[in-house]
Order: sequence, then C-alpha cells, then structure tokens
Amino acid sequence: MKLRKIQKVLQGEYITRYDIQYETKSGSRKNYEMISRSPDIRQPEDLHGSKADAVIMIIHDQTGNKILLNREYRMAVGEWVYNFPAGLIDAGETVAESAARELREETGLQLERISEEWRESYSAVGFSNEKGIVIVGIAAGAMQPSDSEMEEIEARWYSKAEIRDLLLSDARFAARTQAYCVLWSKQSGVV
Repeated sequence: MKLRKIQKVLQGEYITRYDIQYETKSGSRKNYEMISRSPDIRQPEDLHGSKADAVIMIIHDQTGNKILLNREYRMAVGEWVYNFPAGLIDAGETVAESAARELREETGLQLERISEEWRESYSAVGFSNEKGIVIVGIAAGAMQPSDSEMEEIEARWYSKAEIRDLLLSDARFAARTQAYCVLWSKQSGVV
C-alpha cells in the first residue's frame, strides 16, 4: 500500500476530517476517510507522530474491590454508554494533571495515586488517529455530578458482581471499558 496524498476536507471545532488517497498493491487508487484531533496533517508521518490526545482512567476505590464507571450519554451513538472517565489532555498538562482534573470535573472524586501508566494506544483506529494514555489509579472522596453542561455523566462505583450483571444486561459499553471489565470481574481477590 502506498500513500499518495492527504487532503484536509473539513475543519471542525474539535476534530478535522481528512481524505487519504492511496494505491493498493494491484495499483488501484482508493480514498480513505478519517478524522483527527490534529488540524494540520500534511504527510504520512503526521498521522502517527503526535502526542497523546486524551487520558483514560481505570480507577478503583481504596479497597481495590470496586471500579469506577461513568454512564454517559454519547451523541455519536445517541444513547447512554458505560465508559471509564476520560478526557482531552490540555496544552501544557502532564498526564497526571489531566487525569486529576478530568476525574474531578466528571465525578467530583480526587485522584489519590496513579499505580500504572500505560503506553499510548489508538482510540478508534478504524477511522481516527486519536491516541490516549491509560492510567490505573485510586480515587477517593464524595461523588458529585459532572460540572460540565456539555456532558451528561452519571458516575458510580461497581463491585465485580455488579459489573458481571451489567455485562450480561443490555447495557452498552465502550469497547476498551467492556474488555477490561470482563477480565477484572473474573479475577479473584483485590486489585
């Protein structure tokens, strides 16, 4: 596969839409549509050279027996979805600063510590080059409603049994959240 040209199609407030023109092994010319957080992709190296856009938080309570999930209305699918707290990393913020801020904004909880920070990964590799960094941590404090008018979020702690029940229900999940919750709910002992 050979990339031929990257063309900006539409600049939005938060994302940019691009067409990537490429040639297949057999010589056919094709077009691939994508979106990005980057407003300035011009060459193939720009597709993967940016820093992480977002932080995704796998948060446990102080006992390690419960996990924090947001039930959030997501406009792109028009329904409520279970997801880990997450958000964009603001300019000049470290991953830890962004995680603490986003957690506080979405749930009212305080990030007590980060036990793991995973390497960057792609959020939706089928149509976007957005990258996120997952942190695993512990939070405490009083749960509060999201302070954003742009988001409808209901945050709650869940036990492994509650997660198993939720996974067997008709609840909708973000893929990364669902995968982690399946594995976590089957573990024995405290995280």
